[in-house]
Amino acid sequence: MGDNGKFLKGQLLLDSGQLGGSFFQRTVVLICQHNKEGAFGLVLNRSLGKTVGEMVVADLPESLKESPLFLGGPVQPAALSFLHSDNFISTNELPDFSMGESEVLPNLALGHSLDELVDIGESFSPTKKVRMFAGYAGWSPGQLEDEMKRKSWLTFPASLELVFETPPEALWPKILKSKGGWKNKLLSQMPDDLSLN
Repeated sequence: MGDNGKFLKGQLLLDSGQLGGSFFQRTVVLICQHNKEGAFGLVLNRSLGKTVGEMVVADLPESLKESPLFLGGPVQPAALSFLHSDNFISTNELPDFSMGESEVLPNLALGHSLDELVDIGESFSPTKKVRMFAGYAGWSPGQLEDEMKRKSWLTFPASLELVFETPPEALWPKILKSKGGWKNKLLSQMPDDLSLN
């Protein structure tokens, strides 16, 4: 994967059915960064069952404290990351605005700074969307490429609707069905534990 066209930034990775028994069984991972040095992603469909306020000791706005906290991956579970979007802002209205390296998709950025998170939480935009994660998924150089060659993952284009609007528990089967084909449909309907079938 020597050229940028083969990197997976902005793509969703889905367990292809080969990751049973691992942390990544039935996960959907948004690849936020990917280059020759490795990859960084966030699992979109693993809620911790706790709010941000219950787990993060910081002076955050109430709107953020009440938000669910997601388990972004098995690496550094104490590290906080967040995805944010604001449909009101567009690059057409602000030609000099660029999220640069933090931009995962158009109008979707990755952040790690608590100060930035507080600023976003205190902004009064009715269209802002924020999702916060503890931990992340990380791959060393060449590791994700090897997993792709072994067909451990399926890919699907990410969208703001899939990141923010789709219920986490419905994300993996919904995307599999969207991909089409009888194999994906069958995979989306399989129980976690095949002995229950």
